[in-house]
Amino acid sequence: MKQKAVALCIVLLSFFASAVQAQKSTAILKGGLNLANVSITDDGGIDDAKTLASFQVGIIGDLNITSFFAIQPGLVFTGKGTKAQSGTEGSASWYKATSNPWYLEVPVNFVFKTPTGPVKFFAGAGPYIAMGIAGKNKVEGAILGTGFSSENNIEFSNDDPSTLNEEEGAGFGVMKRFDYGLNGLLGIETSSIIISANYGLGLAKLQSGSNAGEDNNNKHRVISFTLGVKL
Repeated sequence: MKQKAVALCIVLLSFFASAVQAQKSTAILKGGLNLANVSITDDGGIDDAKTLASFQVGIIGDLNITSFFAIQPGLVFTGKGTKAQSGTEGSASWYKATSNPWYLEVPVNFVFKTPTGPVKFFAGAGPYIAMGIAGKNKVEGAILGTGFSSENNIEFSNDDPSTLNEEEGAGFGVMKRFDYGLNGLLGIETSSIIISANYGLGLAKLQSGSNAGEDNNNKHRVISFTLGVKL
């Protein structure tokens, strides 16, 4: 799986390089903070107390179609997940559990920009698909002053997204390898840097063996704040 991920990176980076050259556009190296969560209700609601801080880093192609419209494909290494906590950390009895899966994500955003000026404002949206490549489930806490902790690698099922509701390797405690959803973003850019905020709305259930179309429970929700540098 790691070899496949490396091959995917090489292919996409080659595509970005050729596209940037052909369109006389730019590539953007970006990174920043993720505030990740997972929906807990059928209508997609979340519990803010379960937000997990993570990060992302990646490269984005800024392919200018007109002076005010661009297509931005990318390749991003991004952390998602959630946490649960009871009690105050360090007290006699407390509990904290985190699930932090890492994905290689390929977004394709359609972006509208203000056409003139040294500082441009932009907004856009588009789909993404992501492949889980690593991650940790961690539990720590204490019971009556006696501490405990455990850490395990996240297990992904190798379900093929082209098979729709038929999932290979489905089972309890196994996370789907493939995620997909929609992004919405806005920000500002200058001749050299880009500052943006992004909201990732996951459409695939995390738990392997569950139908994504049943409801909007158990899906990724990620708010990101990133800084980009034009290459």
